[in-house]
Amino acid sequence: MKIIKIWNDSPSERQITEIARDLSLGSVIVMPTDTLYAICCDALDSKAIDRICRLKRINPDKTNLSIICSDISMASEYARIENNAFQLIKENTPGAFTFLLKSASTLPKEFKRRKTVGIRIPANLTCRKIVESLGHPILTTSIEFDDDDYAINPGLIMDNYNDKADLFIEGEEGSTEPSTIIDCTGYQPEVIRQGKGLLA
Repeated sequence: MKIIKIWNDSPSERQITEIARDLSLGSVIVMPTDTLYAICCDALDSKAIDRICRLKRINPDKTNLSIICSDISMASEYARIENNAFQLIKENTPGAFTFLLKSASTLPKEFKRRKTVGIRIPANLTCRKIVESLGHPILTTSIEFDDDDYAINPGLIMDNYNDKADLFIEGEEGSTEPSTIIDCTGYQPEVIRQGKGLLA
């Protein structure tokens, strides 16, 4: 597994270009976000998505998949954002939120089974710069851990995913607190999991 170290959420352009290139070639990566470390891949690469689903034992028919977008403009290309949801997302991003929205036809088949997608625009510059360089979203799902140390300590996370991922982005300590999930598919947005994000 290749390792790229990024400190203080301050990646170089060379690092961002290299990570985006690896994603475009089908790599599965583990990287820090504004919540937990996450397993990620190109959100338009079905083979890479299937690989992560097998790794995490995710059934796309029963579980909402989430993507990281660089901004709300990109999010609107891959999800149907109604006016009330648009304002909510605009006021609370970048931030530690996952907004459940109706998926657009631009996403691959894995997202179409449930017709919904989780949208993340994290308060993590590295994440957003990678997506911006790639030119489209990345799939994201939190790492698995049995002990809090394996969620927080980058060295332990690296060891745990050494034979499961192609690239590890080593940053600051991780977190055990997930994003706040807000369901925006109904008439009124509804918080279905309170996590790190606090609505403005």
